[in-house]
Amino acid sequence: MLPARSASLILSALLLNALPSNSPVAAESVGPDMDPAGEPLRRPAPSDSLYEVYAVRYATLAHFPVRGLIAGADSSRTMDLAMTVWVVRNADRVVLVDAGFYRDKFVERWKPEGFTRPSEALAPLGIRPEDVTDLVVTHVHWDHLDGADLFPNARVWIQKDEYEHHVGADGQPLDRAIDPLDATMLADLHATGRVHFVDGDAREFLPGITAYTGGKHTFQSQYLRVRTTVGAVVIASDNCYLYENLDRHVAIAQTLDAASNLAAQERMRRLVADERFILPGHDPAVFERFPVPGNGVARIAGPAAR
Repeated sequence: MLPARSASLILSALLLNALPSNSPVAAESVGPDMDPAGEPLRRPAPSDSLYEVYAVRYATLAHFPVRGLIAGADSSRTMDLAMTVWVVRNADRVVLVDAGFYRDKFVERWKPEGFTRPSEALAPLGIRPEDVTDLVVTHVHWDHLDGADLFPNARVWIQKDEYEHHVGADGQPLDRAIDPLDATMLADLHATGRVHFVDGDAREFLPGITAYTGGKHTFQSQYLRVRTTVGAVVIASDNCYLYENLDRHVAIAQTLDAASNLAAQERMRRLVADERFILPGHDPAVFERFPVPGNGVARIAGPAAR
């Protein structure tokens, strides 16, 4: 078990930016620019490409307090948190969703078990860091953004409002949700032309990959709907920490707007035909429900996933 002081530090870090906000998810009606779930859609060039999707576990945070994940959870509950990135690939591109972390300050502070650099954790899928064509950052927290500079050829996709809210012109952090080192790193990537903005909700920014906002884990966190070989898959990231959030219809503990977060969870349900294809951000049960091929890799959608 974690010492009381360590548990307190973890919760403080998690809840640091959980301040009230008002950002309701607007009701939508079906029309000519709607996807099959009735969501408004803005598309790039049409594409029939389907993707394979994999969850990759690169570390574990042991004995993590569940009350930092589930609003109102019993303070005595802990769990081993799966630190996860997701691979979305087809013949045209290799997309990594979130970049994990690797800097010494985070490894030393959080002491993850079974830690592998996210860039190295992709090796079982035959992916080298330089093979990643696109990196989607769902939000600016250290454990999702810090590894962005490990992938030298990747275009980095982030919500425009998320970037501008957190990163100043000179790379200074504008909000405590982003670590200063990561703010500088992201600004440097932007200066070299590698950062690309997703501008708003229901935006298909890559063929077959659509970003949605409203989860309010951070100022403008996003989650993704991916067209795959098994139908639509939603990568929720931290807009839904655990399957328990969905099963009990409970907001995540760290959100700027609990009502908006719950509305986003309901929207995720509408975006898939099968709710087992909603992938929460840190639930180790993902690797139990999708046990193949194993050893920290879960095939969600692929040639042999049907």
